[in-house]
Amino acid sequence: MLAILVSLLLLMVLAYRGVTVLLLAPLMAAVAVLLSGDSAFLLPLYTSTFMSALGNYVIQYLPIFLLGALFGRLMADSGAAYTLAMAIVRSVGERHAILTVVLACALLTYGGVSLFVVAFAIYPIARSLFESANIPKRLIPATIALGSFTFTMTALPGSPAIQNAIPIPYFGTNVFAAPGLGLIASVCIFAAGMLWLQRRAAAARRAGEGYGQHEDENDVQGSALAQARHTEIPLWVALLPLLLVIGVNAVFTYGVFPRLDLAFMTERFPALSPSKQMGLWALIIALMVACAALIVLRLRHWTNLKDTVNQGVFGFMLPLFNTASEVGYGAVIASMAGFVVIRDAVLNVSPHNPLISEAIAMNVLAGITGSSSGGLSIALQTLGADYLQMAQQVGIGPELLHRVAVMAAGGMDTLPHCGAIITLLSICKLNHRQSYADIAVVTILFPLPALALVITLGSLFGSF
Repeated sequence: MLAILVSLLLLMVLAYRGVTVLLLAPLMAAVAVLLSGDSAFLLPLYTSTFMSALGNYVIQYLPIFLLGALFGRLMADSGAAYTLAMAIVRSVGERHAILTVVLACALLTYGGVSLFVVAFAIYPIARSLFESANIPKRLIPATIALGSFTFTMTALPGSPAIQNAIPIPYFGTNVFAAPGLGLIASVCIFAAGMLWLQRRAAAARRAGEGYGQHEDENDVQGSALAQARHTEIPLWVALLPLLLVIGVNAVFTYGVFPRLDLAFMTERFPALSPSKQMGLWALIIALMVACAALIVLRLRHWTNLKDTVNQGVFGFMLPLFNTASEVGYGAVIASMAGFVVIRDAVLNVSPHNPLISEAIAMNVLAGITGSSSGGLSIALQTLGADYLQMAQQVGIGPELLHRVAVMAAGGMDTLPHCGAIITLLSICKLNHRQSYADIAVVTILFPLPALALVITLGSLFGSF
């Protein structure tokens, strides 16, 4: 157990200092093995356990990462992301800068655009709006995080975020799992986050703080905003691909696949369980249709479609292999004798309600890895089958397990060493001291009570 804890601590500290997880994951797995006294098995654990888990994860989720990154790049380069953001600005009004930015981020991420692409696309707009409204720039990262890193990523039913897709093969669910509970949690997180940010802006206004002077800013963001204005497109063209992601996904999830007899597939693929793959298949089809529709709708207007496609495809590799490496690390840790003690302790936190144990496990692992997808993948890789069995024994549906797992992974994942937070602050040209406290409130402090509410309602009334 000590070997595992030392390894986890080093992983967290070194990741915070910016060392890539691609290198850290195998190295820290090796540290855990060496400290545990199993050095004779170091090489087979790497080649058979670490690499097998990494490879299986890549095989399972590569299409989702690839299509998601490509779709995000197409939305950004076509001008669709900017068009949707400006449509919200015109509808809500520039004086409601915080609400405008949150809604713009939420619309784009719920429509399938990568949160990193959203941050790059929305920051120039947010900067202009906050400066006009005289709201401190230090609140921009928390505002973007509320719209991108919280309810649209983990709670809203139908979200195409990779976090919402990861539990599908483990629980045999789909991205619309527990829709009523997800909507309730989304409203709570959104309302609490908006109230906090508005109060912080009001307090700054009373103190006479204003937007502030930021000498590190230059004309780069301004030129990006000017360039974006030249690529504004018809609103219906910008909105249609987002609607296709959600709509096509729902049609195949609830209409097409349930009516098909897919038993013939098992004759050729005996290990295949179609019911556990339908959710992923529906999401893949939806993203493909949305990408194709956006390309065709803007066919004569692309500046350089080949570069856009190439950049989108190249952009999926690092996030995928970062997460897959963390899964490989988790597989090595799970193979160690000390993990059995940790696993049993976590599973016995609340033996009559596995939702509580699941929420704790997902939060802890997401916090350690600084990644919601990484922590969720490790937890389900090692404990998913146990939670499903425990849930079946006490009459808890897999849909409820799915929603709790995803929401829990989006709780403690945004600790200071989180790569997404570091990237967001870099985009906004701010640091942790200036902005992290507000980020933590909207991404950790408010989602955790919403998670507790979902567990309570689900335990009392079941999944709905």
